[in-house]
Amino acid sequence: MPGENLSRDEAQERAALLSVDGYDVSLDLRSATGDRDDERAPRTFRSVTTIRFRCVEPGAASFADLVAPSVTAVSLNGRDLDPGEVFDGARILLEDLAAENELVVDAQCAYSRTGEGMHRFVDPEDGEVYLYTQYEPADSRRVFANFEQPDLKAPFRFEVRAPEGWVVWSNGVGELTDGVWKFAETKPISTYITAVVAGPYHYVTDSYERVLEDGTRLEIPLGAMCRKGLAPYFDADDVFLVTKQGLDFFHDHFDYPYPFGKYDQAFVPEYNLGAMENPGLVTFREEYIFRGRVTQASYERRANVILHEMAHMWFGDLVTMVWWDDLWLKESFADFMGTFSMVEATRFTNGWVTFANNRKAWAYRADQLPSTHPVTADIRDLEDAKLNFDGITYAKGASVLKQLVAYAGREAFLEGARRYFKRNAYGNTRLGDLLSVLEETSGRDMTTWSRAWLETAGVNSLTPQVILSADGRITELSVLQEAAESHPELRPHRVAVGLYRSEAGALTRYARAEVDVFGPRTVVGELAGSAAPDLVLVNDDDLTYCKIRFDETSLETLRSHLGDITDPLARALCWSALWNLTRDALMPARDFIDLVLRFAGRESDIGVLQMLHAWADSALTFYAAPEWRETGARLLADGALKELRLAEPGSQHQLTWARFFAAVASSEADLQLLQGLLEGTAKIDGLEMDQELRWTLLEPLAAHGAADESVLAAELARDDTASGKRHQVRCLAARPSAAVKAQAWATVVESDALSNALVEATIAGFTQPSQRELLAPYAAKYFAAIERVWAERSIQIGMDVVKGLFPSLQDSPETLDATDAWLAAHESAAPALRRLVLEARDDLARTLRGQACDRAAAG
Repeated sequence: MPGENLSRDEAQERAALLSVDGYDVSLDLRSATGDRDDERAPRTFRSVTTIRFRCVEPGAASFADLVAPSVTAVSLNGRDLDPGEVFDGARILLEDLAAENELVVDAQCAYSRTGEGMHRFVDPEDGEVYLYTQYEPADSRRVFANFEQPDLKAPFRFEVRAPEGWVVWSNGVGELTDGVWKFAETKPISTYITAVVAGPYHYVTDSYERVLEDGTRLEIPLGAMCRKGLAPYFDADDVFLVTKQGLDFFHDHFDYPYPFGKYDQAFVPEYNLGAMENPGLVTFREEYIFRGRVTQASYERRANVILHEMAHMWFGDLVTMVWWDDLWLKESFADFMGTFSMVEATRFTNGWVTFANNRKAWAYRADQLPSTHPVTADIRDLEDAKLNFDGITYAKGASVLKQLVAYAGREAFLEGARRYFKRNAYGNTRLGDLLSVLEETSGRDMTTWSRAWLETAGVNSLTPQVILSADGRITELSVLQEAAESHPELRPHRVAVGLYRSEAGALTRYARAEVDVFGPRTVVGELAGSAAPDLVLVNDDDLTYCKIRFDETSLETLRSHLGDITDPLARALCWSALWNLTRDALMPARDFIDLVLRFAGRESDIGVLQMLHAWADSALTFYAAPEWRETGARLLADGALKELRLAEPGSQHQLTWARFFAAVASSEADLQLLQGLLEGTAKIDGLEMDQELRWTLLEPLAAHGAADESVLAAELARDDTASGKRHQVRCLAARPSAAVKAQAWATVVESDALSNALVEATIAGFTQPSQRELLAPYAAKYFAAIERVWAERSIQIGMDVVKGLFPSLQDSPETLDATDAWLAAHESAAPALRRLVLEARDDLARTLRGQACDRAAAG
């Protein structure tokens, strides 16, 4: 039998043969604490699973999924099976099935240190142990035997034995009886959204109540939890506020009451994702609990994630895709509904600005990689599925849905969602199921729209073309649409075209027209006769998904007056378009950096400002000509320090500029200032040096050799927590020493001793842009190691290593050649591994094109 990588064909065959009536899962987690006789062996727990299922072809054979160190016993319909014969480490062979079957599997499953399956975390602050599960797409089989595919839904009953004093949570309501936590049976759900959280968590409760249209009262118990060490920082009141606002919004618009009883939200350590939509027990990365001062952008991001996961209760949990091909049916909708609900129901009313500037940037990058794919993708197996949690499935899909709302109408879209839930509750769907209800409610041809937007890949560019009359009025304004040669599809776009002019120091819109763009050229007749604009903004209001381009007049206006644009969304769209020009080697990196230095200080939206800082740093690191980098670094550091000193004391802008200054600091004077701020010998009025900001300042000091191991050890003693340990590990790996780099490489590549969080921290510290020469020997080592790493490590750690250690800082044609040589020599390597290397190669080629563009600008 094949190994862990379940294929779509196998899943389809099994779904045609089997249907599942229910699971009883018993876990004994008392082994999570205490010492063991053999610390080298994996720490395990007992897992006993009973599955009741039917087979349409009695006598047929199939298999159950289980990834475990050992199986103690297997019985099928009362018949004992030899585990040595039927279990191969990933699957349990089931032969001679009856019409109705009962499978019982008694196994020893392993605790995880990679965030996959039953993750075990020991808090260095107090020694407490915390457990949680994370499964998507297919890691519940690391905790209990099952049929691991989304279309074999069933009710689940969990019972858990845990160390004394612990509390255990699962999808249903739990009760401790005679030392066993027993949980209410769930509704029919997929295996990947079952969940268990256990340990001495700090737990806060609240409740949500609502009178439904039929007069009945809906009551939802609310809970929120985190590690005890984070309890002093846990603002559960704000979490509950956003939760209640979201529940109000979704009940107002979905006409389907929340179907999963309680609503717990667990903030857990060493989490690989942002969050996971387990019904009744949503899990989040604990970094959404803020130990230090953060900007409103951080609170907005957390609110968006809370609402994204809540939208999944309907899109994904109640109604689930048949297979991962239609992953977008849940992720695109949740990404869109997260921002939609946040803007309309919470205090974060500028969420669409963040969406245009941040989420879409993720989509634009992903859609120009060689691995780009349609929103509805071709997912051959589970490795494909793991990699498709990407900017296409989330952010492009959400952008397309935003365009769909403009195309079909808001009420038609929401009514389609309501019918979709009612018709498919607790079932599984494909693309056509959604399109059919949207056709009903909108009267639009969804098949044609789907072919253009969901079933083809690539991003179009839209450029304005303006012809003026002798008296300075528009004779004709047209929109030119282009596509990349690799993905030549031209799509229908519903866009707004805005005309802006500069008056009294403000660049404001004086005319706007909506138009349906078709084909290579579309005339916007409504704007004929308008006064000549200083700026034409196609896709004003961000209705469609495209790369915005500018005519020459508009580009010159932006070079001089970008900061004068009064509308935050329009300004964000212009920044995004200019960044795309830079990435596409159509604007020199030094010109983009100059725009940031001249206009970022006037940016009012804090999320946009943080994005500009990240882009400017990337422009310098990757797209600036190497010979200009030192000059660019000096300009950025001087500009950041100037804005830091000018910012209002105590403001979030001051905090943001402080972080950016730390990120770009490199001169002796810069580093002395950072040192002084840490030691208290230097002061910037209003800038509070909390623990998180201290670590932010320490990393550049470590990277430039100004903070040694003893300094970092002293800081860890000051912050001896899980968060402090991650920061220390990152800073230790950042030091400019060949021995340090060798040790960091060995701990990540040659050993699996580190947890997922510390692997991530080590990689982040290892790759320092100021250490290109020091890192040069690792390019060849990377290509020699990655196939072995991919084969031996979990897919999550494999992804972290392959993406994080690619020698992107060795930005030369020689590295590009080495990448091509590896690809040519490894045509039979795992497709998912090749995809990651191809993506990194494409980024490197883009880097070299950007550097050539920037070099040409120097003359």
